[in-house]
Amino acid sequence: MFFKIAIIFVLMFIFFYLRNFLKLNRKQKVFKPKKITTFNKKNLNNWMNLTKKERYNLSKQDSVNYMDRRKILLEEIRKEYKKISRENFQENIKKK
Repeated sequence: MFFKIAIIFVLMFIFFYLRNFLKLNRKQKVFKPKKITTFNKKNLNNWMNLTKKERYNLSKQDSVNYMDRRKILLEEIRKEYKKISRENFQENIKKK
């Protein structure tokens, strides 16, 4: 009786381990990096030779990069605006 239960647990453990291992392998195959990362008029054919999913992933990645750069720029603008507004406020206090 004990051996049957032990065998069932061992088989379940092996099954879950294999399932997780296969999931990891599938994810690694999907996210293989391409050699060409930037596209322009000269390598338009390379862009067109990519699969639809690869083009989607690249455009998505570009979009994320753009949003990150935009956030950084907005943060810098806000800091500069605060700095300027403080200086103006202090100058107005000194004038009065």
